[in-house]
Amino acid sequence: MAEADDREPLFTGDIRLLLQAMADGDIAEDHIRRGESEVHVKRGLAQPQIVNMVAAAPHAAMPASPDSQPAGSTLPLAATNTPETISSNGVTITSPMVGTYYSAPTPKDPPYVRTGDEVRPGDVLGIVEAMKIMNEIECEIAGRVTELLVTNGQPVEYGQPLMIIEPL
Repeated sequence: MAEADDREPLFTGDIRLLLQAMADGDIAEDHIRRGESEVHVKRGLAQPQIVNMVAAAPHAAMPASPDSQPAGSTLPLAATNTPETISSNGVTITSPMVGTYYSAPTPKDPPYVRTGDEVRPGDVLGIVEAMKIMNEIECEIAGRVTELLVTNGQPVEYGQPLMIIEPL
């Protein structure tokens, strides 16, 4: 990153670089002040998570427990590594963060995916808005959407099931 003038404000790209540096290294806390802008980011030590694979009943969305989010997690950079769990019904795509789920880029556009649509790796499945940042959820498997578990504009929790994809 090029050296910035102390009078310039912090931009979203600057914050993303800071968060990426924290994710890539062992940085637990950082503070940046530039002009009138100031950002303080702190994360806790990562705690091991125990994941239980349980086949959910059809049409049943299991609520995420409050302790399912890693301790001290910070603002996510992007949702490209969507958490997935495999059940007897297919692969469950879950929300990578707390936010609001949107099925289309704008209210007038058609949804990214509908039940029965075939998807490929890299296809956008939806958006989770967190702190005014639109995070696209990208598909990581080839398959067919068998079930949508959330609706447009619905608040979602970290780890909450969004949809089920049957691998092809």
